[in-house]
Amino acid sequence: MLIRIGYDIALDVAAPTALVYMLQTHPSRAHDLVAPENITITPGLWTDFYRDSFDNQCARVHIPVGVTQVRIRNDATVYDSGLPDPVDYFAIEHAPADLPVETLQFLLPSRYCDFEGELLAFAWNQFRFSPPGWQRVQAICDFVHNHLRFDYGSARPTRTALDAYRERVGVCRDFTHLAVALCRCMNIPARYVTGYLGDIGIPPVPYPMDFSAWFEVYLGDRWHTFDARHNTPRIGRILIARGRDAADVPITMVFGANTLTRFEVVTDEVL
Repeated sequence: MLIRIGYDIALDVAAPTALVYMLQTHPSRAHDLVAPENITITPGLWTDFYRDSFDNQCARVHIPVGVTQVRIRNDATVYDSGLPDPVDYFAIEHAPADLPVETLQFLLPSRYCDFEGELLAFAWNQFRFSPPGWQRVQAICDFVHNHLRFDYGSARPTRTALDAYRERVGVCRDFTHLAVALCRCMNIPARYVTGYLGDIGIPPVPYPMDFSAWFEVYLGDRWHTFDARHNTPRIGRILIARGRDAADVPITMVFGANTLTRFEVVTDEVL
């Protein structure tokens, strides 16, 4: 199947500065692009492209004196298998001493996935008797899915995993942060993912289209996709970036005062 992806984002700025964005599809999906992404910046500004330490594609835009608004647009088509997220009920859990060393950073606390103290004690009390491996991660997803109430109006950029646990409300990034933190509490490597996820294969939902957050855990010999917000295999995930939590994968970051004045995201199946 083919999926149309894109966005139209505008930010007002008050002074010369720089803008970093992670809005290109992840290199692992580059071969699925029908044609190169058509990213345009208005006005035309000098841009540096680079890869970060997680192999995400990033760009830094130089905003000079006299520019008060930057608009970033993209329109692309991606091939997708049309299959739901793979499920592997027999994927095994590893002891920390047996994990590949490159996964160990995803066992540590991070800015939004804080878990020492209250959350750690809760996790071991709640999930220590769950069957290890896939079933334990699914038990964590089931808990988060039922514990948090999804509410766009409650979104805030400072909410941590512990905050979400206590407040019992949030958006997809909060569901993901809490699930990631609980997995790490149980010594299961977990990493945060952001990307496109449209209403494909499900009834339309009454929310504006947005980028989505889910997570991946290391079980067996590879990383597997889980989604505590929806808690069911979904069709048409298009990966943009991975990291320890949302702090590693900001869609846009402006180094100075700014106001978001336009935010539109497209993720539609091409019929």
